[in-house]
Amino acid sequence: MFGTKSLLALIPLLPLATAQYTATYQVGSLPNSSEEGQSGTNACGTTSSQTSGCQNVFVNAVDDFCLWGPPDTTSNEGDRTSKIGNVEQIVVSYCLKDGYGTRLIPTGTISGAHFVKVVSDKVSYVQVTGNGDLTKLLIPAGDEGGELDPHSWTGLGNPQGGLVFTNAFTGSYEQTHEWTSFMSSNEFCIRACRDGPNAAGYCEHIYDVLSCGFTIPGDTGNGFDSCDGEPTDEAPGVYGGSTFHQGDPTTPAPHPAGATSNCQAYSTIGGGSANVNAVTSAPSGSASASASGSVSLTSSASNSSSSASASSNSSSSTSSAANSTSASSTSSSASRASTSATITSAATARVSSAGVSAATAAASATNVNSGAGMGLVVPSVGLGLTVLLGAIGLVL
Repeated sequence: MFGTKSLLALIPLLPLATAQYTATYQVGSLPNSSEEGQSGTNACGTTSSQTSGCQNVFVNAVDDFCLWGPPDTTSNEGDRTSKIGNVEQIVVSYCLKDGYGTRLIPTGTISGAHFVKVVSDKVSYVQVTGNGDLTKLLIPAGDEGGELDPHSWTGLGNPQGGLVFTNAFTGSYEQTHEWTSFMSSNEFCIRACRDGPNAAGYCEHIYDVLSCGFTIPGDTGNGFDSCDGEPTDEAPGVYGGSTFHQGDPTTPAPHPAGATSNCQAYSTIGGGSANVNAVTSAPSGSASASASGSVSLTSSASNSSSSASASSNSSSSTSSAANSTSASSTSSSASRASTSATITSAATARVSSAGVSAATAAASATNVNSGAGMGLVVPSVGLGLTVLLGAIGLVL
């Protein structure tokens, strides 16, 4: 059992244990970097370039979203290729629209993209699922892919310093602190959950070898559409209140995608320019330890008569993908001389134990916007302090 001195020594670690969101950033005033060891940048400007090291992703609409991809065709990890599992900590952003300062998704890359907006009391999120020739994003042919998320085993995120924003909920940009994505050579998916109590669960990040169909079920077939949606009854991986973990003896079937309605079909997507200065940045929703929200699509499109269920053509790819947790984050330099993404301090890794998750889930947060465009989110430490002092009391 821990002695009193041992427990007291943990008090300085309370900020790490109780703070889930380290910062809230505003589009238009982003820092050069948002995480230590970051290989790219968050201060991307508005000029797109195929050598950009931008690590901001936007998920706004079926014709206005970004995906993660390798910065180069080689790496310093594994077999030295740009497989997602080798480059997860240094991936960069590729967007459909110009104006974000990112790389552009080349014309003809995307064969299918299906945007779903979920707004509910339980959870709110936006997601895009689809397929295409993602070798045009420098992913090697045949790569079964891997998971990207703001956590990773380091607590620094994959990619380190990667930020995700949307203007779909209110028309103003807000950061989604909880998001998850899978990328392979022929399939993609990304979900961005609005801040709220169930965001972390619905943007789960622990199923890194189960691909899109398990964590982000949706249509991955050809064609382009945008729909309203409903969340599944339980979050991905949760069955009757119990959570499945990779490595359990049996892998359950993924939840079917939630029902969809008000679908609009599109003949093509891509092209055009986003004007990030035209939409005023807004703070993300109530920044409690997880998230909730919605998306409105403003582009014109023909109405689809069907209330398509997103489970049609639902991704069934629960096959094993490359486990995207490299033990080292030293990586290849991008074309624009990106710096080495070396993790320099394990002390910054977030604590992800169930006890800390329970403590942070109840913590409320306050957004404080600084002149640098970086607002610290400081959750209440009351609960974490109570838990720790209670533990100390048990040994006194």
